[in-house]
Amino acid sequence: MQKILIEGGHLLNGKVRVNGAKNSAVALLPAALMADSDVAIEGLPNISDVYTLGDLLEEIGGKVSWDGQTVHIDPSNMVSMPLPNGKVKKLRASYYFMGAMLGKFKQAVIGLPGGCHLGPRPIDQHIKGFEALGAEVTNEQGAIYLRANELHGARIYLDVVSVGATINIMLAAVKAKGKTIIENAAKEPEIIDVATLLTNMGAKIKGVGTDVIRIEGVPTLNGCQHVIIPDRIEAGTYAITAAAQGNEVIIDNVIPQHLESVLAKLREMGVTIEEGDEQLYISPKDPLRSVDVKTLVYPGFPTDLQQPFTTLLTKAANTGVVTDTIYSARLKHIDELRRMNASIKVQGGSAIVTGPVQLEGARVTASDLRAGASLVIAGLMANGVTEITGIEHIDRGYEKITDKLNSLGANVWREEMNEQEIEQFQES
Repeated sequence: MQKILIEGGHLLNGKVRVNGAKNSAVALLPAALMADSDVAIEGLPNISDVYTLGDLLEEIGGKVSWDGQTVHIDPSNMVSMPLPNGKVKKLRASYYFMGAMLGKFKQAVIGLPGGCHLGPRPIDQHIKGFEALGAEVTNEQGAIYLRANELHGARIYLDVVSVGATINIMLAAVKAKGKTIIENAAKEPEIIDVATLLTNMGAKIKGVGTDVIRIEGVPTLNGCQHVIIPDRIEAGTYAITAAAQGNEVIIDNVIPQHLESVLAKLREMGVTIEEGDEQLYISPKDPLRSVDVKTLVYPGFPTDLQQPFTTLLTKAANTGVVTDTIYSARLKHIDELRRMNASIKVQGGSAIVTGPVQLEGARVTASDLRAGASLVIAGLMANGVTEITGIEHIDRGYEKITDKLNSLGANVWREEMNEQEIEQFQES
């Protein structure tokens, strides 16, 4: 096991390039199994979640080959084998195999998914959609069983706006007989990305990016080539990093429109931001001003950037309140930031951040992916050296994060943990 060490206090300058969207990739790869011939997806991020999904595709008979950041998936020999546990436990997005396998094979057995521990994230809306399409869904010995003689179109209203449920129902519905209408659908760019892949494969989908998606089922889907969109969460993380510890930073391969809510809050804090077609230029000004942030479904402020933004607020004057309306339990980074001298109180689902304070290097643990990003930013801001354990979470979503930060002038490195450190980490 490894840990990340960061010597804080170095100003960041230069250019950093954003990779393909992790939250798209984890749905695009399961979607590819629905085709009858080769699917090529270009621009995938080099992260552990992508390779875990590639392994799962191979477990059910797919041929997966890599050419740089392009993956080729031959689904022609795939079969409806159970995926009860094992790698399924490593990431939440393995649940997309439910919709994809149900759509292609009319049956699936998927273990209850794992991933970051962010409190309850029920899949009841997914199941509601599958049942409306004609599937029988049961929970047997810790796995979800889906069975259908045939799938038929239906009108489905989502009780809560859910990215996962929207994508999963869309995957199953593209091969159902007749028309499916998903109401109160999520609007995230990653949903549009998945729909673009499916449309290139021959699916008939309209209304993606609005709250009503209409799908006309088709009997077969063909192979295709697809280029993934840039990762707006990675781009937002580096924008927040530049605001926290940057001088002049250019973020390349970004779609600024996907980050409007985040950029608006950074500007409100006093950060200078210039937008190009595929670039952001970030130049902070001292002192930063505190702001209040509330996470909302897209196009609101993304929950995935709540934790990094909380770290940034420790540098701002006065008090800011961060409220997560999506995952109220996503506050496990707060105790770690307090170890680094942050002044933060938790009330309900909100973090009240008082600044400015000078963070101090400490030994901290990443409890989930975005908590890890928040601690990396804190380490860059802090006096002294910060040690971060639990970095397997960070590697799930950020490709070559240490290399990218060092290219901007940071001093970040990895070290192997000794036996005592591993034992302490496992007990924590």
